[in-house]
Amino acid sequence: MGFKIDLSGKVAIVTGGGRGIGRAIALGLAGAGASVVIAGRTAEQLSEAAEQIRATGAKALPVPTDLTDPQQIEQLAAKTVETFGRIDILVNNAARSFLRSLLDLREDGWDKVFNTNVKAVWLLSRAVARQMIEQKGGRIINITTVGAEKAELGMAAYGCSKAALKMLTRCMAREWAPFGIQVNAVGPGLTRTAFSQPIWSNPDIAKHVTSLLPMGRIAEPEEIVPAVLFLASDGASYMTGQTIYVDGGALTT
Repeated sequence: MGFKIDLSGKVAIVTGGGRGIGRAIALGLAGAGASVVIAGRTAEQLSEAAEQIRATGAKALPVPTDLTDPQQIEQLAAKTVETFGRIDILVNNAARSFLRSLLDLREDGWDKVFNTNVKAVWLLSRAVARQMIEQKGGRIINITTVGAEKAELGMAAYGCSKAALKMLTRCMAREWAPFGIQVNAVGPGLTRTAFSQPIWSNPDIAKHVTSLLPMGRIAEPEEIVPAVLFLASDGASYMTGQTIYVDGGALTT
């Protein structure tokens, strides 16, 4: 059975859509025909991304959102329905991290990471799922990381939050499958974004890190997009609760 990724008429929300992997995903969804709502904290980045999306001929709506504020999360879902009438795809991409050892990480740092990477995903997914239940279906795609499986020095809070997100993905998948909602995740390896710039911008660190990767290089944001598009498409019609790792072989070492 062949399939083509055609998301014409679909409406997607991408959190953290103003830059990096989120912007690449938003552009990918738009290129497949979807109207895209991009959410994040920085209005200027969202506006730039929205202009890029519109340049492809797709519709874009930037919605500045603080994902640690439950009221703003509800408003994001409501604004999407008010503007486009439905929500077909949610990509929970926004994330927060601190490069700190467990001994040096402050308690409020741990809370900030979990509030963005886990709690906000639950709250927004819940708000969106209520709309999807009315529509009798939808797709939720969470962006996790290889750090959900593999302990990384200085990244404990981030890795633990993403491991929790992996389980949240499975729990949402199980609870919401009867309503036609499929919930899956994509786990990138090290990717060239501002988020990971302290690693790849240092030649010595970059050389060491890439030497440990079977494919010998880090990913570009655009290389994460096809897995997301697949999970949003008809080709993933019998998948839920799964995580696809796009990691250059990192988890084989």
